[in-house]
Amino acid sequence: MTSGPENSNRDHWQAKARKVARQVNLAWWLESLSAPLLVTALAGAAVLLVVRREITGTDPWILAACIAGAVCLIGLACWAWAAGKFEKPEQSMVRMEAAMQLRNALSAARAGVAPWPAPLQKTDAGLTWQWPRLLVPPLGALALLAAGLFIPVSALTTNPPSAPEQPQAWKQLDSELDHLAKEEVVDEKYLEDTRKRLDELKAQEEEQWFSHSSLEATDSLKKSHRAESGRVERELDRADKALANLEKNAGAANQAEKNRMMEEFDQALQGLQNGAMKPNPALLEQMKKLDLKGMANLSPEQIQQLRENLKKHSEAMKNGGQGEGEDWSDELLAGDGEGECEGEGKEGEGPGKGGIDRGPGHSPGVLGNEKEGVEIGALTGLEAKDLSRSTPGDLLELQDGEHEVDKSATSVTQGGNTEATGKGGDRVWRDALDPAEQRTLKRFFK
Repeated sequence: MTSGPENSNRDHWQAKARKVARQVNLAWWLESLSAPLLVTALAGAAVLLVVRREITGTDPWILAACIAGAVCLIGLACWAWAAGKFEKPEQSMVRMEAAMQLRNALSAARAGVAPWPAPLQKTDAGLTWQWPRLLVPPLGALALLAAGLFIPVSALTTNPPSAPEQPQAWKQLDSELDHLAKEEVVDEKYLEDTRKRLDELKAQEEEQWFSHSSLEATDSLKKSHRAESGRVERELDRADKALANLEKNAGAANQAEKNRMMEEFDQALQGLQNGAMKPNPALLEQMKKLDLKGMANLSPEQIQQLRENLKKHSEAMKNGGQGEGEDWSDELLAGDGEGECEGEGKEGEGPGKGGIDRGPGHSPGVLGNEKEGVEIGALTGLEAKDLSRSTPGDLLELQDGEHEVDKSATSVTQGGNTEATGKGGDRVWRDALDPAEQRTLKRFFK
């Protein structure tokens, strides 16, 4: 039966031994955990970056919880693996008595052959923590995981393949039809029919948008719309001009001239009614109700209002025919001037409308200012200064002159030594050649 002080000494040394055992076992666990923790942290950081890039909108606390769960699993696995090296309190007690040089006093007391030593003020198991080796792996793993969790990453947006862009002509037609509908200058039926034909083209499969047949149909629709727009614009201008001439020359012109102007106005009205594109029904109704024969009974306000409507519709048709993306050549040749020429031989300030007897109608100098022509002077000879480099055949000088002809009479000797004047070739034949030369020539030239 042990006494009270004996039991107290035993409890003290056993508690010290358990503490040393815990320190040794913790060191074994940290040693086995360092390498797997770094590898797992590196892989975890990469996984975090990928997840944040691929899956947007993930809450950070979910990622942090996943990280903590992974670290716990790695710690448990390393604890199970290091458990085979753990030290028991009995082994720690031996370590203590060896470090403190107690000469097996603790082992003998535990075996019951000796009393337990009295507690010492300071105990030493011969162990010292290596803090750099202990803290570097956990801190490195923490830094890697924090980097994977907080480094800014641009989210990967997997946009679906965008549809191919529609042909430019479709956009132009849409813009022109929208403009005409906004200005309310064209009959709604024409706009509906044209949009229906355009929608049929758009309803094709995307692979057929730029096919040969689709492009031909688009070009035909575009040309038809442009032709109708130009026709309506011309007829409106024609009606406005006829109405202006009637108003201006109502009292001065004779009846035949007035009839011609009224007929021109009626033809413009008929042209506006017959085409596929018709102007606003209200404008047509206003033109039909106009009594041209009773111009004197019409107030200037009525005529002015009709002319303003005609100009408004004409301007809207002109702007509507351009639209977005209009060809630069059309804009270049269209010009901005009015091109109206008053009288014969007068040139307008801008391009005209063109015609069979009025020229093409475009502005002069559309491709830039014309360069002045180069005047060609008289041909002059070049005077050779250095004759030392001349070669045979080089032209040295040209002179204008007349041949010097010897007009003096030449006498030839005829029979009896009588001198006579030679004629024509006789002068050369008889006087310039000796008898032998004459015989030779006669033999070859008979």
